[in-house]
Formats: sequence, structure tokens, C-alpha cells
Amino acid sequence: MKLLLVGAFALTATLSFAQVVEPTDSTKVVQQEDENVSLGETLIVGKGVIDLADDRKTPIAATTITKEAIQQKVAGASDITQAFVNTPSVYVAGQSGGFGESRVVTRGFDQSNTAFLLNGQPINGMDDGKVYWSNWSGMSDIANAVQIQRGLGSSKLAISSVGGTYNFVTKATEKKEGGEFSAGIANNYYFKSTFSYNTGLINNKFGVSIMMTHWQGNGYNIGTKGEGQNYFISFGYKPSKHHTLNFLFTGAPQWHDQSNVNTLTDLLKYGRKYNNNTGYVNGKLINERRNYYQKPVANLNWDWEIGKNTSLSTVLYASWGRGGGTGPMTGAGTVSATRNTDTGLKNIQDQFDLQSQNGGNANYAIRQSVNNHQWYGLVTNLNHKITDNLNFNVGFDLRTFKGEHFQQLGNLMGADYVTVSKNLQYPNGYNITNTFSPNPWNAISHYAKNATDKLSYNYSERINYGGMFGQFEYAKENFTAFFQGAVSNQTNQRWDYFNYTKENEKSQKLSHWGYNLKGGLSFTIAENHKVFANAGYYSRQPYHNNLFMNNKNDVNTSAKNERILGLELGYKFKSRNFWANFNAYYTTWENRVTGSSLLITDSNNNLYPTVTPGTYVNFVNQGVKQEHKGLELEMGYKPIRTLELKGYASLGDWKYKGSTISRAYDENQNLLATTTEKLDGLRVGDAAQTQFGAGFVYQVIKGISVDADYRYNDRLYGSRTSAVTNDTANSGSGNLRLPSYNLMDAGITWNYKLTDRNKLSLRFNVNNVFNTIYIQEASTNYQADYKGAQTYKGVNVNNQVFFGYGRTWNATVRITL
Repeated sequence: MKLLLVGAFALTATLSFAQVVEPTDSTKVVQQEDENVSLGETLIVGKGVIDLADDRKTPIAATTITKEAIQQKVAGASDITQAFVNTPSVYVAGQSGGFGESRVVTRGFDQSNTAFLLNGQPINGMDDGKVYWSNWSGMSDIANAVQIQRGLGSSKLAISSVGGTYNFVTKATEKKEGGEFSAGIANNYYFKSTFSYNTGLINNKFGVSIMMTHWQGNGYNIGTKGEGQNYFISFGYKPSKHHTLNFLFTGAPQWHDQSNVNTLTDLLKYGRKYNNNTGYVNGKLINERRNYYQKPVANLNWDWEIGKNTSLSTVLYASWGRGGGTGPMTGAGTVSATRNTDTGLKNIQDQFDLQSQNGGNANYAIRQSVNNHQWYGLVTNLNHKITDNLNFNVGFDLRTFKGEHFQQLGNLMGADYVTVSKNLQYPNGYNITNTFSPNPWNAISHYAKNATDKLSYNYSERINYGGMFGQFEYAKENFTAFFQGAVSNQTNQRWDYFNYTKENEKSQKLSHWGYNLKGGLSFTIAENHKVFANAGYYSRQPYHNNLFMNNKNDVNTSAKNERILGLELGYKFKSRNFWANFNAYYTTWENRVTGSSLLITDSNNNLYPTVTPGTYVNFVNQGVKQEHKGLELEMGYKPIRTLELKGYASLGDWKYKGSTISRAYDENQNLLATTTEKLDGLRVGDAAQTQFGAGFVYQVIKGISVDADYRYNDRLYGSRTSAVTNDTANSGSGNLRLPSYNLMDAGITWNYKLTDRNKLSLRFNVNNVFNTIYIQEASTNYQADYKGAQTYKGVNVNNQVFFGYGRTWNATVRITL
């Protein structure tokens, strides 16, 4: 109850000064038939820095997901990524890791190489480009629409949207005063409640909306509980018809316990929901690995209509991240809890009893790897209409980022202290007794600030980035053309307070220039037919984590700008009740750096004997070249007013070229090995290269509709890790190909008008209707004949995998106030 009260006071709000326009009957028909519903009335301030396909007349490969679809599909314990699963060339996986652990792969490129923007503000991590959806659990509450731009995209920022660009547009405030309450339940004791209220526009100058959310659940796999709140508050002011100001503040504090990949051997023995991170202490199931984080984001938007043909949009933003992840403390003088062979769960109780009885230095403890940051940025865009046919944009993208990374103690597990002896700034060593709670609210200020409370590593980084971009677009009658260009400079520096003496803790300051060029044109033929072509070339600076080697201040002198070439052809057709989009793409990527990981177990401990079983070895692969090409089709048909049909298909051919240098590190960031691996001709893993799907929405009677979506995934390969090359004599060559699978999701919606102002909505979903058992991803590459082991659906049982979720369900009731 106490936790529910905390959630009840988390506030969320948003504001828009856009006029709310009731669509005419003809507008409604067009919106229902068009594949990309217009976002013109959904935008809040900052329209000039939100790069949507609708804002540029030269087409791109894009799919728009509306607020209604998000509310229906992203219910229960799902991340907002669940709304993307029926999009061509988009693969969503990782959910089995726990709440917020999903990941999105677009045209074969992972999230670190795909741009994610919140109202035009970049949200990819500056040091590694990653996006953690657990930090954005409130996105499904505040997003009014998401536009997925595959490939080059329409963004004018100096970013390399190679896989694609995902534009999250926050919900617009209703012009009228009102509110909404919703409550939902789902499998595994999941519960979520949301309340919102809108003041409407006061004197047409000021307005506020508030929303509060709390969620909690046990998770699908064993020991994957989670809990969080969402807040989003916004104030806006329109001093005159030419100026609009808006300030918003949002965040999603959460914690969730995590599940590892496990060998098929263990999953078949202990069950698909098995989680070897868990064990019992004093009769209570605990998980060694918990993610806890709070990442508040604030931004100030200013729109200025300078004149009839000129406007300026600016967003000033800030983000403060606090939190990290827990895990077993490993390294010299420590041992992890052994596994109970009867249940597969860790035998933590014996270790806890032993340390409680004997006290002294801990042989086993729970550590916390902390990742704190402060991030400030500015994006501004000037738009000028030179003539009726020629439009010009110019702008800046400025960012500064400081990250702090260290380990601290979470739980001594009955011991008295932990001894640290490897910190060069404290050569005599020190004992740590202070512990910290893995709670996202506490993490704001309660973390290790003293150097003698930090173990294993302790460093910080500073990244400064400045970019300038410009665009010309010409549009006349049935022809459009555009050209974009951007140039940027990035500086990187590192301070290591653990591996160096105080005099040598600061690294060399590195500076790298980058640029990108994009252009395209389109022709409209007989109104219903449109063809287009786009091309782009990027020279992108390496991420910070790839500029310094061995997790020290060692400069990677071989790190070069990544070079990306993208080509795209497209065709669009639209009639009154049918539309279709067809795209073909070709992308090459050189000097790429990729990452992967391997869970060390008793069976593969020979690969890295110094690493404690139950912990990970992480790999950084440098010099990778990839070639991606493919075809995409997306279409919709409305044969009658009450029935809408949609379908999609994508066929990819994604391969590696040449060889890579791979470095392996343990969880304490110690370098274990450096190897060279030949990848030429191997398939890119982690996403299905063949996909197709179909769906429908049918209005049974007024107020009641049913819908279903079917999708098929094939040519899915495991991620290839360099660890396997240490045992190539038995592991075999080539890729590990996982079995194809197909899934069906279905739902029913009931809408009932209570009064002219109040509406009641009920939604019920069943995902994976037929309870299909399937492997969603694999992190190893053991072939079927490796060690003569048994196989499961043709997959060697020594492989480490995640099964996808079985049948799940959720129900939501929503009422407007």
C-alpha cells in the first residue's frame, strides 16, 4: 500500500497550444485509409525540431504508430517496443530478460546505431549510443505517436540514422478541461494505474495537464519482479501569437530483477522460466541482478514565428541519470554462490550463513555497478521559405555530457567488510563497510561519493559535441528534391581514479570531426503513384567507449570514423480504400565496432578459467564491415467501412565482410584476451532476416471491435561471439540458425459513451494466442555436432538462449473524466 501511495503522487503532464480541430467526415475517411495518419494536430511546441516524414515532401520509408494503437497494443507488462513488432524490417527481442529489457533491431542494426528522438531531442547514450527501455517505461503513457523512419530518415541533425530514426511525439493536451483514469491487470500479478487531468487553455495563454502512473508485477520468468512510477509535468505560456514557450519535466524511476540467457540444457531441465540469478536467503527468493535507475529529463521549447515565411524552433534540454545494476562480486579472493543441482537456483543461504557466522572479509557479496550522468543540450532550427517552391533549414545541435562509472557495495551478505587492494591511489588498501540500496528514488543522492567506498573501478568521462546542419527542399507540382548536409566535432576525455595515480589520472583529450550528406528526389505519376530515391553518406565519430582501450586511459590509435553508405528506392500507391509502400535499400558500414556477451557457466568455464561461473564476459569487436540490402512491403485495404486489413513483408540479406579484432573483458573490466576472427560471408545475427505478417480490425457492432495480428520470423541467427573461436575445433563454422516461428496476438475493444463528456473503454489482449514455444535469440554459436551433444529443434543444447514469452494476457479499463 505504501508503494501504491508513492505512485499516486508521481505527477505527469504535457501541454500543447495547437488548436484542436475536429476532422470533417472526408478527413476521417482519408485518415483511415492512409498508411501514415497525419501528425499535424498532435504536435506540441518544437515542431521545427521534430523531423517527421510529413514535414518533408520528398518521401522516405516510414510507418506511423498512433496513440490509439499504442494504448491497445502496449498494455500489461510490455515495453513500448511491443507496438513496433508488426513493422517491416523491425525485430523486437530481449523481453525475457525482465521489465524494460527489450531491444529493437532495424534493418539488421541494433539500437546503438539507430536514432531515437523525443520531440526532437536525442536520447541515445552519448558514450555508447545505447537505449535502455527501462528508463523510458513512461513512453507508452506520454507518446501521442511514434514515427519509425527506416534507413536514412528525415532528421536534419548531425546523427547517423543508419538503421532508422524513431521519433516519439508526446501527447497533445486537449483544448477542453478534462481528465482520464485507467487501470490494468495482466499475467503474473501485474498491475498499473494512471490518472491524468488537463486544465485546458486558461485565457488562451496558459495551461497545464497532469498524469500519474504506478506499476508493479512479478515478471514472466522466475525472480523477475519489477516496480516503477512515471511522471511528466509541463507548463506552457503563449505571450503573443508569435511566441510559444513550454517547459516539461519527465522521468520513470524503476527497479526490476533480471534474467540471464541460459544454456538449453538448463532450460530444458529446469523449465523455460528458469533463472539462475536467483536463490534463497532466510526463506526469501532473491535475485543477484537488479537494474535500478531514474533518468529525469527536462526541456524548454520556444517557437517563434518571425515572419510570414520564417520561423525558429529551439529546445534546451537536460538529463540526469542515477542508478545502475547489481551482480555478484567477483575477482581475487571472492567466490560466487554455488548452484543447487536439484533446482538450478543458487545456493546462497549456505554462503550467507557462513559469512554471518565467521564475519570478516566477504568472500561473496552483491555489488552495484553505477552509471551516473549529467547531460545538457540545445537543438535549434531556422526555417525560411525562399520562394513558393524552395524551402531552407539551418540549425545547430550542441551537447555536453559527463558520466561517472564505479562499483559500490549493495549487500555484504552477512560479512563485515570487503577489502580493496588494487586502487593505485590508495596503495595501502582499504576496507569497505558502507552499503547502498538499489532503489531508484534513493539513487538520486545516496550513492558512493567517497573514493574509499568504491571497488573494482572508478572513472569519469566528458564528451562535448557540436553539429551544424542545413537542408534545401524544392517542390513543384509532381516533382520534389532535397539536399541535406551536416558537420560535427566531438571531443572525448577520461579520468581514471582507480588504475592510475592522481598525477596520471587524466587521459589525453581526443577530437574527431564527422559529417553526413543526404539527398533525394521524387516523382508523382497520375496522382496515385509516387516513386522516390534517396542516398546518403556518413562519416561518424567512434563512440567514447571505443576510443579508449582496456577500460583504461589507453588511446585506441586505430579507432577511425565509421563510414556508412545508404541507397534507397521506393514506390507508393494510394487510392480511396487501398495503399501500398514498397522499398528497396542497400547499406554498407565500414570500421564498425560491435559488442556482445557470453555467460560463463560450469560447462564453458574452460574458455576463461579466471572468470567466476555465473558472470559475463563482454566482447568489443573492432574493424567490422557489414553489407545490408533488402526489400520491404507494407499495405492496407479497407473493403468495407467496418473492416480494415493490413499486411507487411521484408526480406533482408545482411552479411559481414572481412575480419575483426575482438577483445574480451570480465565484469570488473579486466582485459582477458585479444583475438582475430574471420567473419567474411557470415550472417548478421540478432534479428530475423525474413519477416511477414498480416492483421485486421473489424467493428462487430457500434462500440465493439476485434483485431488480430499474425507475424512470421525466419532466417534468424544467433549473435556470434569471439569466445567460440577459443574452441573452434569443436564448435564448427558458420552461423547458428535458429528455428523459424510464427505468433498470433488478438484483442477486443469496447467503447461506451456515458455522457457527452465521459467515455468508458475496455480492452482485453492475448499475446501469443496459441502458446507457441520458440527461441527468440541466442548469444553463442555452437553447431549441431559440437561435442556430440543433443539438439533441440536442431539447436545444440550447449547454446545459450532466451525463449520468447508463452501466452500472456492483459486487461485495461479507461474512463474519461
